[in-house]
Amino acid sequence: MTHRDVATVGVGGPVGSGKTSLLTEIVPQLREDGLDVGVIANDILTQEDAERLRERFAGVVPEDLVAGVETGACPHTGIREDPSMNLQQINTFLASHPELDLVLIESGGDNLAATFNPELADYSLYVISVAEGDDIPRKRGPGVVDCDLLVMNKTDLAPHVGADIDVMERDAREVRDGPFVLTDCKAKEGIDEVLRHLHEGVLFV
Repeated sequence: MTHRDVATVGVGGPVGSGKTSLLTEIVPQLREDGLDVGVIANDILTQEDAERLRERFAGVVPEDLVAGVETGACPHTGIREDPSMNLQQINTFLASHPELDLVLIESGGDNLAATFNPELADYSLYVISVAEGDDIPRKRGPGVVDCDLLVMNKTDLAPHVGADIDVMERDAREVRDGPFVLTDCKAKEGIDEVLRHLHEGVLFV
């Protein structure tokens, strides 16, 4: 299934795009599907993102399967140029949880930076917020174009910021060969579709 002992999914996107909210919705569902899941949060110098995820996943994911990787530089360094710290953390997970089915690796970064080294991620999501502007898809960039699944999140904000969802869908179709999903995590809209793509794209269960 993969070139490691566990499947891995990269979750990238700008700060504020809703990566944490998306993980908060999909991880419990993956657990309900019977999958053992680990989560890594990449940050520059703190464990803040990992601590937030531990709070959200309390009682759902064992605490030692939620970890932070402090990259010491832009987080994309640890997911693209040198993924060794993340790979080491995956090995740490596997040492105590050899039954692990999936590791989700979250990292902030713009459309140019937040791409995942193929040695690290078998499948990648790139999350954008419609509040950032409906021109993001047509501006292209490897985050939007090359990810396995583009997630256009916070659709509930579109009327408040003047974003045209139809334009974003049209542009996404034009610039991408792969799929995209519209999501509103607060209303849980689009979550099932994200999960379907994960199962079909990397889990095969």
